[in-house]
Amino acid sequence: MPPLPIRKIIHIDMDAFFASVEQRDNPAYRGKPIAVGGSSHRGVVAAASYEARVFGVRSAMPSVKAARLCPQLIFVKSRFDAYRTASQQIREIFSQYTDLVEPLSLDEAYLDVTENKKGLKSAIRVAQLIKAQILEETHLTASAGVSYNKFLAKIASDYDKPNGLKVILPQEGVTFLETLPIEKFHGIGRVTAQKMHTLQITTGKELKKHSLPELVHYFGKAGRHYYQIVRGKDYREVKPHRIRKSVGIETTFSRDIHDQEVLLEELEALSTSLEERVRRNQARGRTITLKVKFTDFQVITRSYTAPRLLTTSADWYPLAIRLLNDSEINQRAVRLLGLSLSNLTTQSSNQLYFDFFLD
Repeated sequence: MPPLPIRKIIHIDMDAFFASVEQRDNPAYRGKPIAVGGSSHRGVVAAASYEARVFGVRSAMPSVKAARLCPQLIFVKSRFDAYRTASQQIREIFSQYTDLVEPLSLDEAYLDVTENKKGLKSAIRVAQLIKAQILEETHLTASAGVSYNKFLAKIASDYDKPNGLKVILPQEGVTFLETLPIEKFHGIGRVTAQKMHTLQITTGKELKKHSLPELVHYFGKAGRHYYQIVRGKDYREVKPHRIRKSVGIETTFSRDIHDQEVLLEELEALSTSLEERVRRNQARGRTITLKVKFTDFQVITRSYTAPRLLTTSADWYPLAIRLLNDSEINQRAVRLLGLSLSNLTTQSSNQLYFDFFLD
């Protein structure tokens, strides 16, 4: 079989998008640590400015913890109409360069510019022009990753934030991945990284030493994915109008939980965090799914499909409680809870796209 053609892929990721829009529109917030989201004891940070990130404030963090890390933190109420407007401006810019645009959320997208509308041979030049046009028209900065596949482009866009531009050429991909800390691999979250560390895997080079059967043994079907990506192999195409099938979140506890009241508190926090993700992705759905991993690592799921659309925590939290009570929590300790919304719908007049869930 002949080798696959080399693609020219750009991943654009807006810098602290929600917070940057707020700082752009309100001069009083500029240069200040701000968090978009609720400030109540049940609130969750939807986005944090770079000034807040210096203190360790991150998205999906409980607002109480964020305020503790940064006492001078300014909480700003979400304005999704403003974020959607800015996102639409950015997508219109993308369309001037290529029709092969795969949005992942309001603030990031893949672009295939192998053949582009400007007739430019250099994907680097295309990325430079897009970044400059976004800044000129929206007064917001974007970071760009340029490479020959989606996986490397995604990693590159996060390499030099904010306002960065990182290029990984085909002849550089494998060497770059060998030196990359395992935590920097897109799709390898905190829990998986910890497991890899127990196996003495801390860099791509060490991951590459393991055979395919070994990785499948340790990580199941995900092991095949790790085997491919550490070798710079990712054959996924940029697919316009990609719609994610679900929005979800999960948490692994530092210790196994036996107490049902504590589990209900954790479920409430998850429910609130899910609401922030749902709002961010402009999603609505009918099916709520609870995931439970017990102390013996057995995983079960329980789902309920509602007769109407679910849009907020108030809609699905009572259902999640019912699902939790039906999941044998009185018999075994729990080490992980997850909650997701699926059976999603969109508005045909304003196509909506959904973000990846990262563990």
